[in-house]
Amino acid sequence: MPDVFDLLVIGGTTVSSQGQSQLDIGVRDGKIAALGKLASQPTHSTIDASGCFVLPGMIDTQVHFREPGLEHKEDLESGTRAALMGGVTTIFEMPNTNPPTTTAEALAQKLRLAEGRAWCNYAFFVGASPENSHLLATLENLAGTPGVKIFMGSSTGSLLVEDDETLRAVLRSGKRPCPVHSEDEPRLRERKALLSSNPHPREHPFLRDEESARLSTERLIRLVRETGRPVHILHISSAAELPLLRQAKEEGLPITCEITPQHLLLDSSWYETIGAYAQMNPPIRSSEVRSALNEAFQNDLFDVFGSDHAPHTKEEKAKPYPQSPSGMPGVQTILPLLIDQVLGGSFTFEKLVRMGSENPASLYGIAGKGQVKEGFDADLVVVDPGQAQTVTEEWLESKCGWSPYTGQTLRGKVRDVVIGGHWSVQGGARIGEPKGSCVSFDWKEPA
Repeated sequence: MPDVFDLLVIGGTTVSSQGQSQLDIGVRDGKIAALGKLASQPTHSTIDASGCFVLPGMIDTQVHFREPGLEHKEDLESGTRAALMGGVTTIFEMPNTNPPTTTAEALAQKLRLAEGRAWCNYAFFVGASPENSHLLATLENLAGTPGVKIFMGSSTGSLLVEDDETLRAVLRSGKRPCPVHSEDEPRLRERKALLSSNPHPREHPFLRDEESARLSTERLIRLVRETGRPVHILHISSAAELPLLRQAKEEGLPITCEITPQHLLLDSSWYETIGAYAQMNPPIRSSEVRSALNEAFQNDLFDVFGSDHAPHTKEEKAKPYPQSPSGMPGVQTILPLLIDQVLGGSFTFEKLVRMGSENPASLYGIAGKGQVKEGFDADLVVVDPGQAQTVTEEWLESKCGWSPYTGQTLRGKVRDVVIGGHWSVQGGARIGEPKGSCVSFDWKEPA
């Protein structure tokens, strides 16, 4: 008698960056055990994906889940729950918690906090600071971390690397790719004096202007050229950075970059309609900048999608600008928003899988994730193109309870989600217990 599968996903259209295939997926012991015509094979459970697309689970490599220290905004349980419901099966969480994740002990604490509570898979960045720059080569290789995050613009506590001398030391301490928040801190400080006498969130992209982003990214590229350290520039927000990034890539520098849905879809008109709810760093900018970012996206300048999920409560967002904090939730809506764009003809499912799953796995050396492939982890998302998803506060799982997209109806629906072989979202409803686990890495230095 043949071995019984734990789970079969049958009848769906499986997507990779190379194309689409009519393949059934057999899952055993948390792994993809077989691909092909398997509908007649014995199984304990079956997902009928007829008429649906089956994607590798999305990997969101930039989220802020606020635990420890700011659990009133979010925690690891609620944040991973939101991720799961949106079809994100792996998250990398950022180090600007309280205390910040700058030591082996702080990383170990986060790993303990996540164990048994996480609805999706996880890893935690270590934050670079002037105080720990000499330790980063060791810290980046600890279990449970994808590497070292650099804040060149304002962040929490000591997590700020604003001068070239410290940045050079950080880049020379270690080898794995560093994600970077690229805004020029000296310019940001100078421009605070330009705040009007009657402040409004519409001033945010003026105070944190394009030149702040351009200056920082220009400095960063220069130091990458000097040190050879791979960097991954997060949430590109300005037209001014685009030619710098194109040139750096043409030069063959080890530079990759991220785009968020909000920078592709929103513009400064949103400050007039939702005020501080549109406030994030780096900012949402003009419609002309949004058009430039979309053109660069169509021309494949960007390597990965990220949500920059950064929740704050409604009470905090209601404070007068600039006391209102920067950041918006996004881990639950990133994949539904992108699916809506695919079904609307803006780009393809193949590009979604490349930027949302395959490239993040390749960039950080994630073991066994990012593809629907035999031997890989069974992290799968079934997308029904015939259904729709309305973003409502009732649907949202984040503690903050809001989204800039509330009220929008999106084409397509994340119908089913499988985490490590466990059917965890069924027909759009969460089932079972948290099944997320710590991500393993097999990153190798490029030859």
